[in-house]
Amino acid sequence: MQGEAAISARGLGKQYRLGDAPTADSLREALTELFSRSTVARTAAAFQRSRNGDDDARTIWSLRDVSFDVDHGATLAIIGRNGAGKSTLLKILSRITQPTTGRVQIAGRVGSLLEVGSGFHPDLTGRENIYLNGAILGMRRREIDAKFDEIVAFAEVERFLDTQVKHYSSGMYMRLAFSVAAHLEPDILLVDEVLAVGDLDFQRKCIGKMGSVAGEGRTVLFVSHNLVAVRALCRSAIVLDSGRVVKQGETADCIAYYVSSGFAEDASTWTRPATAPDGPVAVARVDSRVTGHQPSLTLELDIIVESRARHRPALLAFDIHDAAGATIMQAMPALDGFIPDDAPRHRVRASIALPPLIPSQYFVSVWVGTQFAERGDVAERAIRFEVHDSPAAGRTQPHTTDHGYIVPPSVATCEVA
Repeated sequence: MQGEAAISARGLGKQYRLGDAPTADSLREALTELFSRSTVARTAAAFQRSRNGDDDARTIWSLRDVSFDVDHGATLAIIGRNGAGKSTLLKILSRITQPTTGRVQIAGRVGSLLEVGSGFHPDLTGRENIYLNGAILGMRRREIDAKFDEIVAFAEVERFLDTQVKHYSSGMYMRLAFSVAAHLEPDILLVDEVLAVGDLDFQRKCIGKMGSVAGEGRTVLFVSHNLVAVRALCRSAIVLDSGRVVKQGETADCIAYYVSSGFAEDASTWTRPATAPDGPVAVARVDSRVTGHQPSLTLELDIIVESRARHRPALLAFDIHDAAGATIMQAMPALDGFIPDDAPRHRVRASIALPPLIPSQYFVSVWVGTQFAERGDVAERAIRFEVHDSPAAGRTQPHTTDHGYIVPPSVATCEVA
């Protein structure tokens, strides 16, 4: 493998035809038909028609003209908004699906974790699936035996090892699937956003494990919306938009492009669940966005408050939490009630001047009640926003939460003592 890239992709394209379904009698026949030479030829011809402006309205291209190289031992992030083609690209690299156009060359054994349940047989136990996945990777039983205890300990599923995995929770499934993919020594590890299924502590373990995998000289491709994790793990990145590569290079440059181009989801929207309990006053919807530049960011909230019964004038408060759920600050725009009960719905617009926060993901809980501390409703962790850049211009060392989340302005002088 000396001298060649771990992954080399040239002109990759993937087309789907809306409304088509395989007509074969079995899944095997359907897959055979899907990947037959005639099918590939037809879709390749369709790609050429699309380039000439004659694309069928019933076809969509998930990827178009994607080309890149990944060196052995590199850590590459693939970032982009939902629907940009990230997962499709990983499925092609994992050989789960074939490209419509282009080619990809992979030098080494690939371990992938693309979606909950991929690579596991639901009727087999956790133990049996470990050996099954190792066999798929081409490992001998003694090689799997050597890693078995480490896999089980990392996944924390010892008690359920001889239980069929169809009875696992999604978190247990994900822990075991990631542990198998990372510990069976693939030359190339592909990881999709599925890590979001796990709890925070396990996500941290996964990021640490991917870092150690890369440190051992193996190659990691990481798809995630968590730009903080991307920045910490990956040295280079690709930005996808509408199936095309719009930026590639160093991670910091790609994240800056992604954020400045408006692709990043700096905040979010929350709608009250239908199953939420009723009260006299309730939060029905919250829309949010982050404006400004570090260290002067503003969180802008557009909130619909419903009055469902008579109540005293109500007010709002906002708790801001870190990713682990710890409350790091509270904002209360008014100390007296200002939301009357003279209409079924009121719109409240609030602006919160954020302190200089370190790059991370944050969550906002919205509280509504009266000036007598009578809680009417709370939307727990309703809003998520992400801070991408350091509040300290020119800082090169990465921030860690060991030193807190807020970076206050500070000055220092030096003179001869």
